[in-house]
Amino acid sequence: MSGEADEIRGSSETIREGGDGIRGTALGSAPVPLSVLDLVTVGAGHTASGAVRTAVELARTAERRGFHRYWVAEHHSMPGVASSSPAVLLAHLAAHTGRIRLGSGGVMLPNHAPLVIAEQFGTLEAMAPGRIDLGLGRAPGTDGATAAALRRTERSRELGDEFPQQLAELTRFLDDSFPDGHPYAGIHAVPGPVQATSPGGVQSAHRPPLWLLGSSGFSARLAGSLGLPFAFAHHFSAAHTLPALDLYRASFRPSEVLAEPYALIGVAALAAEEEQEARRQVMTGALSMVRLRTGRPGLVPTPEEAAAYPFQEAERRFVDSWLGNVVHGTPDAVRQGLDDLAERTGADELMITANAHGGAARLRSYELIADAYGLPA
Repeated sequence: MSGEADEIRGSSETIREGGDGIRGTALGSAPVPLSVLDLVTVGAGHTASGAVRTAVELARTAERRGFHRYWVAEHHSMPGVASSSPAVLLAHLAAHTGRIRLGSGGVMLPNHAPLVIAEQFGTLEAMAPGRIDLGLGRAPGTDGATAAALRRTERSRELGDEFPQQLAELTRFLDDSFPDGHPYAGIHAVPGPVQATSPGGVQSAHRPPLWLLGSSGFSARLAGSLGLPFAFAHHFSAAHTLPALDLYRASFRPSEVLAEPYALIGVAALAAEEEQEARRQVMTGALSMVRLRTGRPGLVPTPEEAAAYPFQEAERRFVDSWLGNVVHGTPDAVRQGLDDLAERTGADELMITANAHGGAARLRSYELIADAYGLPA
């Protein structure tokens, strides 16, 4: 991996720390910057169009209340998740916001040609200069059969193993930095830095910061060795959070991007005025996870459907374990849970994802969390 690492580290033309677009500022009484991860969920009785409208409203709410960034995640073949095309969603969100950082949490790199991603995110950077993040994962974001359909190959494992090479190639396209003699030296991702070096060019050479995402140790070590920011999926891999963060920090080598580690963690959290209502709402996400884990993905069920569902003993054990990692309850209880998590993990940023059936409950949750921390109104 060292050759690819040197390429990635050596070719970066991103702006330096202090204006890197990575580190946020904790507002109000929040222990660290707070951000939003949106799966653009579709509840039973609702449409994808409605989910996208909710995403716009949520992004604007997050911007107004001082959340640092808003990410969407690539998933496929899941009826209850309308975020299969992050770049398309981000373009729409960019048109409806003005300040908040927007990004992918993440784009699954093995599903796409690196040049395509570089072109998509170069276009997003042109639409919203200085506001775009490019978070990358190595998982397929779906099941094996769907991954094969996306990638037009059965080589899912091998493609995952090629992630460092794919990352190096993507970085070269983003920076327009293939060396002379390379087969891709004459290929340019546009919009991109080549426009600044063309005759009469005035295009900014800035491109979106790269983040590596992970739910285990592979990306943690890679992000550390490259000096890149790291995002860990605590919301579905909580048992591995502390080992992965420790590995990231131990592996970290300063780079042109970061002088020291910067790690955010994704956190499932939902607040409501009453504890009982918060529990009622998060049970919709719990039932969704049960169905996903048993090969029955569908729309996010209503609270009434979740309350009436006859959980089997094994399903109940899974739900109890899953809910143990969902911070939920009254605003004060959620604030305390997030504070405790930030202290326990040492995370530099918390990215909150709300699991609920309807957009109103999710929007209300973010407002209540912002109120609990005294974020700008």
